[in-house]
Amino acid sequence: MLLDHSIIELGVLLSSKKISSRELVEEAYDSIEKHNKTLSAFITVREKKDALRDADAADSSPARGPLSGIPFCLKDAYMTKGLRTTAATKVLDNFIPPYSATVTDKLIQAGAILIGKNNMDAWGHGATNENSDYGPVKNPWNLSRVAGGSSGGSAAAVSARMAAFSIGEDTGGSIRNPASMCNICGLKVTYGRVSRYGTLAYASSLDTVGPMAKTVGDIAELLEIIAGVDPKDATSSHRAVPAYSKLFEKPLKGVRVGILKEFLGEGVNTEVRKVFDAAVQKFESLGARVTE
Repeated sequence: MLLDHSIIELGVLLSSKKISSRELVEEAYDSIEKHNKTLSAFITVREKKDALRDADAADSSPARGPLSGIPFCLKDAYMTKGLRTTAATKVLDNFIPPYSATVTDKLIQAGAILIGKNNMDAWGHGATNENSDYGPVKNPWNLSRVAGGSSGGSAAAVSARMAAFSIGEDTGGSIRNPASMCNICGLKVTYGRVSRYGTLAYASSLDTVGPMAKTVGDIAELLEIIAGVDPKDATSSHRAVPAYSKLFEKPLKGVRVGILKEFLGEGVNTEVRKVFDAAVQKFESLGARVTE
């Protein structure tokens, strides 16, 4: 599948005309048609003809943004002008926002093509994505397992190749949980790093807007685009946005990695522990200093 490629790889393929945005969008909708009834990853899917119109415009435009022609989705906690936002509760079943969240606008301005809105625990209250008025999200790797929450629909959509990336929201694990359970990457950003304007609040002093994608490289690319101060969000940070994608060139020698020993006690699955220990050994082999 084309959507097996990272965002960075897709950008190269699109700019060199080896693939088209129309092909990518068609593939995303094919995956949604094939898997969404089972997974319930989406609450609202945008009209295909509208997404294809955007794809054709991206293919024919000489000017390219950093995400031009790449299909994405959003946790249904973000305002999208003209496209309903439910927060997975029937209370908002018919709510059509009159404006878009800052993160929505930034991604569209960068050329990304919105495919739809992802299922979640209602109002963000949950850790398994079973607490949704639109049905529980299933894990693409094993339908008898949960996808994690509350951004489970976003994780399942990326994992099942329904889009190249999604934007989740993390207050107490709502990106990290489902990302780990669905075998993708997700980042809880530092508070204020990304504007919360246009986000349905869970706990305003803790909520963060963060990317969910297939690779850490994609996470870095997305964070460069969505981070930054926003006059519409007084809590957004004024600090300059670094080139996160360049940090991969920086060695890990001397970097301290902390381990929470309380998470590794009785009850941890043996296979999970093996993966964790392998990750610790990898960090140490790269020069990092691992401490409790």
